[in-house]
Amino acid sequence: MVDRPGLALALSGQIANTRIKKALAQHGLKPPHGHVLMLLSDQGATSQQSLVETLGVDPSMVVAILNDLESNGLAERRRDPADRRRHIVEISARGKVMVSGIHDAIAAVESALFADLDSEEISTLQRLLSRINTSVDETACTED
Repeated sequence: MVDRPGLALALSGQIANTRIKKALAQHGLKPPHGHVLMLLSDQGATSQQSLVETLGVDPSMVVAILNDLESNGLAERRRDPADRRRHIVEISARGKVMVSGIHDAIAAVESALFADLDSEEISTLQRLLSRINTSVDETACTED
């Protein structure tokens, strides 16, 4: 497998994905929901269309995620007073608390995953992963 970095990445990614799914499930979330909450936490109030563009997924996927987040009191949508056709999405106070738990859960997973790497190696890994050619159409946000 040493000479197949794609395969090694895929297998490691499956393990990381499974662990992150389990960690987020403890908060009642799926990865796409956690991703959107973290985006809302980082970006502040944003248009629903902006989320669609950032995530690179079908608008119906974003609507479904936002419906779930809204029904759980983690996010709020409202009409843009400047343009009633647009929705503004904002993380709720409860959502902000949830994001803190999400970051803690992901940090625990990453700590275990990268236990044998030092900080410089982790930085190198992150830099290399950012250079891997993937397309927006293959975004992980579409997975449950």
